[in-house]
Amino acid sequence: MTDPDVRDTEAPAVRRPSTAQPLEEPKDLGFGSIVGGAHERRLLNRDGSFTSKRLGFSPLSYLNFYHALLTVTWPRFLGLATATYVALNTLFASAYLLCGVTALGGQGAERMGGQWLRAFFFSVETFATIGYGHVFPLGSAANWVVTVESVVSLLAVALMTGIVFARFSRPTAAVMFSDVAVVAPYQGTTGFMFRITNARDNQLMELEAKVLFSRLDGTGRRYDQLKLERTRVVFFPLSWTIVHPITEESPLWGCTHDDLVEKDAEFLILMSGIDETFAQVVHARSSYKPDEIVFGARFANIYNPVDADGTISIDVSRLSEIEDAPLGEDDLMYTQTFRHTGHFTGFAPPRLPPKKPDGKGRR
Repeated sequence: MTDPDVRDTEAPAVRRPSTAQPLEEPKDLGFGSIVGGAHERRLLNRDGSFTSKRLGFSPLSYLNFYHALLTVTWPRFLGLATATYVALNTLFASAYLLCGVTALGGQGAERMGGQWLRAFFFSVETFATIGYGHVFPLGSAANWVVTVESVVSLLAVALMTGIVFARFSRPTAAVMFSDVAVVAPYQGTTGFMFRITNARDNQLMELEAKVLFSRLDGTGRRYDQLKLERTRVVFFPLSWTIVHPITEESPLWGCTHDDLVEKDAEFLILMSGIDETFAQVVHARSSYKPDEIVFGARFANIYNPVDADGTISIDVSRLSEIEDAPLGEDDLMYTQTFRHTGHFTGFAPPRLPPKKPDGKGRR
């Protein structure tokens, strides 16, 4: 017989099913648990740029500099290009002066504002391969400087041409967001709404919207994705009023404007669609803070009267116009889904049917 004590010792251990619940996936959107403390700066600027920054990169990193030139605004880009051009010509003008006062021949310095300005203008002509011929290098030292500047100018012009082309060819979305969002009556309850339109003449297809609600809940910042009336439109020729119905399941249920201010709330918007011109996916971002949200208002009519030929158009300048819509009113004008995009003013007038030809073939 087997010793029961030995049998118990050698028997395999029985694994009991774990009762621990799986950990819920964090919903911090990638900002981390540190970002978003009490009443700090907004997470997203209205233009879609992030307020947080990454520091510590080497200033000589050419990749960072290249991407910065692609994403910087046009006024800053043109300013940087001009400053770089002037700096390079200043550097080479100083090199010509170091070669001696006799290094440049031709037109006298007194007619060009002095020795330094003559060297600077000669550098500009060399850099741009203009070569008017009224100033020319003398001696080996000056010609060596011309050789170095020619190589630098070829590389600089090629790089600048590539960057300018890349800036023009890079597909971006220019989605115009309304200046304010509203909380208005919607289908027997209320809804959080904002309005968008395309700021360019190109077409965006398969446009998709995501709205995320960020606020403080006592232990930290919480993030929830809001359920929208519709998350996608196939075509985007006019405008789109994006609506989050505030039902009992919504995290906005029962919230007032003061509650949003106290919780340091922020509505983060992400739009993505296909640019028909480039056939590539483009993105647009923005956000709304409590001081940019109006309770008891709705968006005003954005549609123009229908043309006689049936053409429908909108007035983009009225994208952010709002009008009073007291909460709690059960008015069908507020609750029909097509009304919150602007009260449609009617259809085109009926056209007369074409005259039928008579028996003689005349109309």
